[in-house]
Amino acid sequence: MTPIQFSREETTEIVSRLKAYFRDELDQDLDGLPAQMLLDFIAREIGPMFYNRALYDAQTVVADRAEQIGDAILGLEKPGR
Repeated sequence: MTPIQFSREETTEIVSRLKAYFRDELDQDLDGLPAQMLLDFIAREIGPMFYNRALYDAQTVVADRAEQIGDAILGLEKPGR
């Protein structure tokens, strides 16, 4: 599986949010490098779990829609002899 990678802008935003979370919720200062390392860990070790969950959720939505389309098509049937 290809590792999860973020753009420079996304990385900057995520690191900023991690630092703010640690400051506001944990009363801890998290410098840039440790925040980047934490992001790398999350992306590598936990990210795939979120990614897979999103795939399963998307698959469920598509299957539900396909079933609805199938039902709609059956509703178009004309009575035969």
